[in-house]
Amino acid sequence: MATVTRENIGNLHDKITVKLAKEDYMPSFEKSLKQYAKNASIPGFRKGMVPAGMLRKMYGPSIFNEEVIRVASRELEEYMKKEQMAIFAQPMILPPSEPQNLSMTNPADVDFAFEVGIKPEFDVASVINAANLTRYKIAITDKMMDDEMERIKRRSGKVDAQTEVTDKENIIYSTYEVCDEAGNVDADVKPIEDTEVLDKMPAKLQEMVMGKKPEDTIIFRPVDVCSAEELAGFMKDPLKAEAYQAEQHYKLTITKVGHLIPAEYGTELYEKVFPNQGVETEQAFRDKVREELTKEFARISGERLQNEIFELLVHNVHIHLPVDFLKRWLREGGEKLKTAEEVENEFGQFDHQLRWQLISDKIMAENNIYVSRDEVLSDIKTRVLAYFGMSAEDEGETPWMDSYMQKVAKDEKTMDETFRRLLMGKLFAFLETQFKVAEQEIDEEGFFKLADAHSMHHHHDHDHGHHHHH
Repeated sequence: MATVTRENIGNLHDKITVKLAKEDYMPSFEKSLKQYAKNASIPGFRKGMVPAGMLRKMYGPSIFNEEVIRVASRELEEYMKKEQMAIFAQPMILPPSEPQNLSMTNPADVDFAFEVGIKPEFDVASVINAANLTRYKIAITDKMMDDEMERIKRRSGKVDAQTEVTDKENIIYSTYEVCDEAGNVDADVKPIEDTEVLDKMPAKLQEMVMGKKPEDTIIFRPVDVCSAEELAGFMKDPLKAEAYQAEQHYKLTITKVGHLIPAEYGTELYEKVFPNQGVETEQAFRDKVREELTKEFARISGERLQNEIFELLVHNVHIHLPVDFLKRWLREGGEKLKTAEEVENEFGQFDHQLRWQLISDKIMAENNIYVSRDEVLSDIKTRVLAYFGMSAEDEGETPWMDSYMQKVAKDEKTMDETFRRLLMGKLFAFLETQFKVAEQEIDEEGFFKLADAHSMHHHHDHDHGHHHHH
């Protein structure tokens, strides 16, 4: 009769030993061997006619080992079910301290030890109750509105070709090529194309470009034309080069000079920016732009609140994890073995993710938050219709929808991503009702200067649970 014993070997870290007598595994081993004999195909013998003794010699040991481990694992499963143990990942076999006498010719008692990491109990409610969060409402000033209107007019403007560069607002179409100091370009150098308002170029380069015409060239070294502040950005874009290449010579060829004429207010612009929405007056257009800005800022501010809830819970809900067990699992549990160094490097992120998974699972289970398959499909359908500027009322006009939806239902990646997005949406919508959230007006500049949520909660020692808060 198999016996199972359990001892604690660390924080939430138990060793479970399964002791098997030969009666526990021999019968199922014999059965497996017989099963194998029926189907074995070995050259020189007809199927199912291989002598038992020969089979036992050839395949016995490996079948025997598999069978013993299988019986031990089954006993472990049953024990854990009976004890209602919630564990991380899966049990890991503990290497025995002395060699096991696993022998099919001389079967005896065997011990199998497994280590398990146990899921901790923890308290989320008190952290939620103690927190005070802020939802920022970004005020839209007249200046912001004017800037936005200018941007829209420029985005929809048209470009007039110029014969030479006369103005900081000119648009410079150009190519950059690595060359030598005389301007000779190797045959295998690919020119980098760039389009840039003159004003956005490094200041010294602007002076060199001013007054130039299409087809003119300039030979320069980035390190000579850029200030220290400009250099890194300029090397990355447009040059797509590494910082150390700043000493190289480049040849800049102007291909075209343009001047941007912003679009005028009028139904053509309104229709281009908001198709089919019946915007006809400048006032209606401004209102619509304000509404879009308001939506965009609400989204950004909502995202900030969600990040803050996430960081707050991950860092302040006190969960004592079985670190040693988890490190071993991280090292051995994946597709391929990791080095101890890889485990150390990845553990921080893994720990973060794991805490969030435990917390979110608990909240969702206790508050019955889930997403059904129908909700996933209906969300995908709504998004597809929206893409074509339609709503559910227009469904008669989309005879292709059914076959499209059947395809989507089989696309696991889309289904899974949509499921996760909806689930997190529901989870955060619920969480926002659980926290004390004060609304606060703020201007755009002030909002983007706020410390990010991650760094606000990132200053305490996980193991001792010092929770200081700002």
